[in-house]
Amino acid sequence: MTGKQTPVDRDTPRRTGRHSAKTVSAAAMETALDAAQLARLRALANRPLAVGNRETRNRLWLAPMLGLGHVAFRAVLEEYGGCGLMVSEMCSALALPSENPATSPVFTFTRDELPRLSCQLVGAQPEEFTAAAQRVQREGFFGVDINMGCSVSGICGKGRGADLLRDPDRAEAVVRAVRDSVSIPVTVKFRTGWSTDPAPAVAMAQRLEQAGADALVFHPRVAPDKRSRPPVWDHIRLVTGAVSIPVIGNGNVCTPADALRMFEETGCAGIAMGRMAIARPWIYAHMTGSEPGLPADYLHYALRLMDELETRYPDPIRAVKLYKKIAVYIAANHAFGLRLQGPLIRGATMDHMRENARENLTPDKQTTERPNALMFTS
Repeated sequence: MTGKQTPVDRDTPRRTGRHSAKTVSAAAMETALDAAQLARLRALANRPLAVGNRETRNRLWLAPMLGLGHVAFRAVLEEYGGCGLMVSEMCSALALPSENPATSPVFTFTRDELPRLSCQLVGAQPEEFTAAAQRVQREGFFGVDINMGCSVSGICGKGRGADLLRDPDRAEAVVRAVRDSVSIPVTVKFRTGWSTDPAPAVAMAQRLEQAGADALVFHPRVAPDKRSRPPVWDHIRLVTGAVSIPVIGNGNVCTPADALRMFEETGCAGIAMGRMAIARPWIYAHMTGSEPGLPADYLHYALRLMDELETRYPDPIRAVKLYKKIAVYIAANHAFGLRLQGPLIRGATMDHMRENARENLTPDKQTTERPNALMFTS
């Protein structure tokens, strides 16, 4: 890592150590499958995956998330291990050519993570992406990811994100422009579209492949759906069968059993996890069978994250704000998560947050196999 030395809280184990102890929640994740099923999952997940002219070390990726998948979280995620490829927060293609990583709220990274990090770009017109993609390549990122999934009004209202799915010609032109601009892998994150019919998504996948995309990350929900309905995994199967490039499935993988089922039922080449990675960053290590570099423990996770946020974000108000967004996901793992959320985020300083974590993330707090999805609101 670059930057100043990360502070280590005096009550937490140092991050250089290895930890064999597992919490009840971690053990439950592994025993959800029998030994044969767990072996099948790990055989599927641990295969390297060729993406264009590069390769990821396994097939479990981090999905891009604005305000959550930032450089501080990614640093902690790397310590747990097991993630094959990370993706940055959503970056404006128009702004990125002149962004300063030292001050940008989203285009921030460490040099050490770049070989395992793609940069996600959002924009409306093909010409907006060219200089941005070239900047991403010069910085040394693994690849460029194009956002065709964000459906918030502030993005779609400007013709960006999922709005591109309304105009297949423009979407194809965007991918072609990026492909012509760089030699690094080009991936696209997209949704089913603006109707429940999967046919447009299948056709879109084929056009994106023809335009030069090296892999697709497919979230089988209609664009306006804010996770109010479950994703239709069968649509992943349809998209996978329609193209020859890797299709990475995304949506509602919360447990090893879910991951095995997505692999086997859809034939997808890999799985991208977003909010589950925020809630339980050790999920990759447990699914791949690698030894986590940190203990699967919510208190330890919260304290390590706070250390990284203070290191990466000198503005203490911003650091606390970013921590509170993730604290909601930590609370969601608990049987009484809604009741726990308030005490966890009460106060305005990181010292308050540390006190809250020590008082509330105690071993007696009952955890659940699946987090409370109603709390996944960011």
